[in-house]
Amino acid sequence: MSDHSEALVAPVEAFEPPYYVAVFTTVRTGEQSGYSETNARMEDLVKDVPGFLGMDHAQTPGGLGITVGYFRDADALTEWRTNAEHRAAQGRGQAEWYQSYTLHVAQVERSHGFVRGEVLRSPTAA
Repeated sequence: MSDHSEALVAPVEAFEPPYYVAVFTTVRTGEQSGYSETNARMEDLVKDVPGFLGMDHAQTPGGLGITVGYFRDADALTEWRTNAEHRAAQGRGQAEWYQSYTLHVAQVERSHGFVRGEVLRSPTAA
């Protein structure tokens, strides 16, 4: 969603399942007036949702954007989905900023992570 080129690049850590992911894939229009400011506000706002675990972003050179939000439970995801300011931003996105988008919501059943030089972290290991 925003330019994190100066930030440390690392994926959101692996969490103990179950938890939820919301995968938001977009292609934006040429009209982006106000997008950066709204995007930054949404990133700040979602952090206040109890149960929000983190977010990953990726952007292809061809313009495909992918944002994955991680939430501890369905209630946290519902709180974010129904937040009034978020709903207003969604409406503006449909009206101005997105050529197309998809949203996929799933419950995570298995999760693990890897960092070079560290032991494999597997919250789901038995």
